[in-house]
Amino acid sequence: MGIHDNRLIKAAVFRGKGKAPAIEDVTIGEPRADEVLVRVVACGVCHTDMVVRDQLLPMPLPAVLGHEGAGVVEAVGSNVTKVAPGDHVVMSFAFCGDCYLCDSGHPAHCANILPTNFGGSRADGSTGITDTDGKPVHDHFFAQSAFAQYSLANMNNVVKVPTDLPLDLLAPLGCGLQTGAGAVLNALKVRPGSSFVVFGTGAVGLAAVMAARIAGATQIIAVDINADRLNLAKELGATHTINAKEEDPVTKVQEISVKGADFSLEASGHGSVLRQAVDCLGFFGTCGIVGASPLGSEVSLDINGVMIPAKRIMGIVQGDVIASTFIPTLIEYYRQGRFPFDRLIKHYDFADINQAIADSESGKTIKPVLRIGTV
Repeated sequence: MGIHDNRLIKAAVFRGKGKAPAIEDVTIGEPRADEVLVRVVACGVCHTDMVVRDQLLPMPLPAVLGHEGAGVVEAVGSNVTKVAPGDHVVMSFAFCGDCYLCDSGHPAHCANILPTNFGGSRADGSTGITDTDGKPVHDHFFAQSAFAQYSLANMNNVVKVPTDLPLDLLAPLGCGLQTGAGAVLNALKVRPGSSFVVFGTGAVGLAAVMAARIAGATQIIAVDINADRLNLAKELGATHTINAKEEDPVTKVQEISVKGADFSLEASGHGSVLRQAVDCLGFFGTCGIVGASPLGSEVSLDINGVMIPAKRIMGIVQGDVIASTFIPTLIEYYRQGRFPFDRLIKHYDFADINQAIADSESGKTIKPVLRIGTV
């Protein structure tokens, strides 16, 4: 136990479906044996936060969300050896560490991915946060719930990072940026000289564009309906851009690539766009899916249009990466000037969380990052 059994902190609490969060006083406990108490410095705002707010992915409310947190380790449980108080960490996704998928090197596709990330509690049903009335508030969202001054993370999902880079820069590496980059470099394994197209140029899509350049793709095509984002995509490595309001993306991709794309990535979460991402592929092309859709979403495909050209469709969670090794790799790419993700970020004070959410949903800001505390 620490100096205090519990501590009073500020947290953004989501209390109802579709409702804006309010910053409240809550109490957070000390870390259990496998947990790490992190003093949160910054947290990115991600589309998945909104999906849970709107209950398109069912997590019990009221809850503290936030899953792109970064901060300083305050205390560790008795079983924790990988980090120590004072270390700077980025928090990533949760995984059980015990199933056959975790054991085979695919923790992002953990067999227990939904309860560990969206269950709203520890595995035993307990929460670490209570409100001023002493009632439990659901937490452990992605094993962090980082829209708060302190976070109870799991030892599996904290990644130690260098202290010479600001935590309010590194925070989004824990989800959106590693999802886009990992999809390209790790899951799809985009090849040098290949053609790659991404549908959707938010944080995930633009991370994919930068990663495709790192991978050596020679045709990097970005598709969106936002002209400003398409211009940024070009600056970050896209060789071609397609405004889907003005041109048919499938026809245009096939025209640019001549034989159809080798790889595509659907990052918008819309079924009609997924159909386009599959249709634009050439023979033996692979489409990766990373866009978050409501549970139960379906899409129709031309069966022969998939079978005869031997197309592949791949679901991808968190880039299918091991965060503890992949996040340091992205940091090194950033140092080399090859992954300039700082260009996607705009900072907001914690008190302005609802403005940050609104700017994310309107497309005004690609990656809002909340400044919650200081180092």
